[in-house]
Amino acid sequence: MEHRPLGKTGILMSVVGLGTVKLGRSEGVKYPATYAIPDDRSAAALLDKAESLGINVIDTAPAYGTSEERLGKLIGGRRDRWVVVTKAGEEFSGGSSRFDFSPSAIRASVERSLRRLGTDRLDLLLVHSDGLIERGMPDELWAELSALRSEGKTRAYGVSTKGAAGSRACLPHCEALMVTIGGPDETGVVASARTAGVGILVKKALDSGRASEPGPALRRAVQTPGVTSVIVGTINPDHLEDNARWALGTGPGEVGTGSVPAGGSGG
Repeated sequence: MEHRPLGKTGILMSVVGLGTVKLGRSEGVKYPATYAIPDDRSAAALLDKAESLGINVIDTAPAYGTSEERLGKLIGGRRDRWVVVTKAGEEFSGGSSRFDFSPSAIRASVERSLRRLGTDRLDLLLVHSDGLIERGMPDELWAELSALRSEGKTRAYGVSTKGAAGSRACLPHCEALMVTIGGPDETGVVASARTAGVGILVKKALDSGRASEPGPALRRAVQTPGVTSVIVGTINPDHLEDNARWALGTGPGEVGTGSVPAGGSGG
């Protein structure tokens, strides 16, 4: 598994990362099929598979139900083997999301995430945008994110955005962005981020499980110049292995080189 630098942060990430919403939440999600949240044994097997494939990125969030708390117990003594990405700003309860982007709420969320994850620092903290805040994030929010990094509570920060316009507005202030890349405007954001030395994580590359051709879709995302890591959510170890192989062009029923072209490297 290839590992790429996350912009200028010094963090190295596997080109495929594991999204973990399905470890902690099954309500109000956008996947086409229902699923049962796995038990601890199954979740541990999933993480073991990820590690065996060379995947080192775990993506979670307070809005993912019990995901953070479960991961804290599951990764335990092997915390240093993982690049932990979490978010702040969104909570999910009672079937709906609530957002609070005040500096005090962001700090409280980070402190809680640290406790849940059983760690003294986050590798990457992302503001979990509601699609509005990213277009006009106040200076005091950027200042709070910077302070959290200075205090060592996170190694880097950025925004999980919901559109190209918001991504462009945040780009000058961020060390990383989590984006979708379904259209030319979004691909342009990735190119701008690459020029600026801002790391890019890609979400929804498989359209939340709806992609008709997941192999080519995942490969395109991985090979987009400027992309650091593509986050794919699954609770099936076999599907995770398929994702890893597809990223290298050697997925089920495919023939590939087993490597990503040099032009696909980010950073």
